[in-house]
Order: sequence, then C-alpha cells, then structure tokens
Amino acid sequence: MDFELTEELEAVRGLARDVAQRELAPQAAELDRTERFPVESFQRLGELGLLGVNVPEHFGGSEMGVIALTVALEEVAAACASTAVTMSVTNMVGETICRFGNDEQKTRFVPGLTSGALVAGAFCLSEPGSGSDAAAMSTTARRDGDDYILNGTKAWITSGAHAGVLICMARTGAADAGHRGISAFLLEPGMAGFSTGKPEDKCGLRGSNTVSVILEDCRVPAANRLGEEGIGFGIAMTALDGGRITIGSMANGIARAAGEQAASYALERKQFGKPIAEFQAIQHKLADMATELEASRLLVRRAAWLKERATGSGQRFTRQAAMAKVYATENAKRATEEAVQILGGYGYTREYPVERYMRDARVTTIFEGTTEIQKIVIAREILKSIA
Repeated sequence: MDFELTEELEAVRGLARDVAQRELAPQAAELDRTERFPVESFQRLGELGLLGVNVPEHFGGSEMGVIALTVALEEVAAACASTAVTMSVTNMVGETICRFGNDEQKTRFVPGLTSGALVAGAFCLSEPGSGSDAAAMSTTARRDGDDYILNGTKAWITSGAHAGVLICMARTGAADAGHRGISAFLLEPGMAGFSTGKPEDKCGLRGSNTVSVILEDCRVPAANRLGEEGIGFGIAMTALDGGRITIGSMANGIARAAGEQAASYALERKQFGKPIAEFQAIQHKLADMATELEASRLLVRRAAWLKERATGSGQRFTRQAAMAKVYATENAKRATEEAVQILGGYGYTREYPVERYMRDARVTTIFEGTTEIQKIVIAREILKSIA
C-alpha cells in the first residue's frame, strides 16, 4: 500500500490550499462574527471544480475520486470550517443524485450544484422528534395524481435557506412500516408549501446556515422522487456513509489548523526566560496532537479508498466510515481544546482563532451521526461479521 499522495492528488491539495488560504481564511472570523453565508465562496469553489469532486465530468464534476475530496476538504476546513461543511454536504447531494437519480434528474440538478449556480445542496433527514432514530420520522408524502403532497418539519438542515435543491426523506408507507416505508424526494425552494425557519443561533460553524425546513401541503412532482418508493432510508444511509468520511476530513482540517497555531504560538511565547515550546509539558501536547492527527488522517483515507473500490462492486465500507468519523471528530475536539490550553488566556479570546476552532469542532461529534451512534454501527458490523 502506498501512503504517499499521487501527483494528481498533490495538485488537488495545492489547488484547494491556495484558494482556502488566499480567499477563505481571511474572511473566516468575519463569517463567524456576523453569521453571513458566503454565496460568493461557493460560486468560486464551483469554478474550481470543488463542489463535485467525485461527480462525473459530463455533469460538471471533477471526477477525481473520494480521496481527492477528503484532501480538498481538509484544506478548506483548515481555513474556514463553516465553508467546509457546506462544501461537504453539496458534494454529498451531487453524488447521491448521480447514484440514485434518473438521467433527467441528473441533468436538471447536478451541473447546477457542481458549478455553484444552485449555491448549495441540502440533505433533509433529521426532525425535531427523530434525530438518531431516523426511521421514526413523521414527515409524510401522499400520492396525489402526478404529484406527492408532503407535510412535516425537518430540523438542523445545513444550507437549508440557500440550497437550490434539497434531498428530503418522507414516509410514503404506513407508520408501522419503519424504514421500509420511507422515500426520497428532490425539493426546490420555489415549490408551494415549502418554507424555512429562522437560522439557528449556533455555538460554532456560524458562517454555515442551519434552519428548519417546513413542508405544509408542499406539492412535489412525482418526477422529483429520487429512486423507487420505499428505498429512501437506504438512500439516506448510503449518503451518510460517504458523509461520515467527509466530516472526518473536515475534522482533520480543524485539528491541523489548531495544531499549527499552537506550535507557532509555543515558539513565540516566552515564560521563565525561554519559549514555552522548550517545556516538556507543551512538547507532549504537540506530539500527541500531531500523532493523533496522522492516525486520524490515515483512517479517513482508508475509508475513502474503500469507498472508491466499492463503486460498482457493492462492497460496503460502513464500519470503516464510522471508525474514521468517530476517531477524527473526537480527535478534533481534543486537539482544539489542547490548543486553547497551550495559548492560555489568549486562547480563550478572539484575538486568536483557536477558540473558534474549538467551537467549530464540537458539532462534528454530533452531526452525520453522533459518536454514540457511530460506536453502535461499528459494534453491529463487527458482530455481523462474526455471526
């Protein structure tokens, strides 16, 4: 196994790092402070092919693969995690439509997502009463001639107020049908009965829009159903397997930025007549941060490699994606807290970005499946392989 990035992947990393450091990093603190959603950033990422990294070229994608997406996302997250989470979800939506959509749906929606013309994609699964237990959703979709009528509320929807297309799960079967009664639909913000709630006032990722999506007799053409009736839960779980890899990449970017900031500060800050980088306690923290980031990055890239191999073969990578996600996100939480500790009082102020990194990292252990859910998934897959 070759652990080095190929020349092609190095080019992707260089492209992503350049735009991230020159254009995204300088505005990250302002986005956090004002909660502004940077539409122009996604148009720029679309121009560079970073909104459809694993999408076929004939739909406007880069067709560079899953590992390339993880590499690019790490760079963007190291500069601005708020931008990275929207980039992650938009890539996931584009991939999902390409995998499960028909030719008309792919042609209608995917080029707009990859170019940034639709600004962003959104994924509507969670509800106020069903988060981890997604199969308990109450949103319904009733067939009415050539349309479906959707009713319900989706919660915590990333980019929901700005997305040009949203994948929404709704119950088309009886309530006791569980996950087998769920279907997927492609929503567009102009549809009658579609609205969004007020933006959530979040702890972190404040430059990323998060809202409720409200469906009140929302009329959706049957042509907008994604896949056959009843397979929506499978579509959602497949999307989440890939999403966990990209959230792991995002967590790695935040952890890396925190480690770099902490190391730089440790070389400059003097106490007792010498830089604090010379104290063993600080060195141990920096060593742990670097080692755990490297381990996390390898877990994420292994899961991405397995996902690439799974394309067309049906091979699963659920366990590896969950392992990568749980380790990377918990590591980002630890790393950012240690960075704040190394900077001391300064780390707790907005004069330095580490307090923002800490706030941004915290939610990565919650969305796309909590740490607790990931451990259940991992254990279930282990037991399944033994039985």
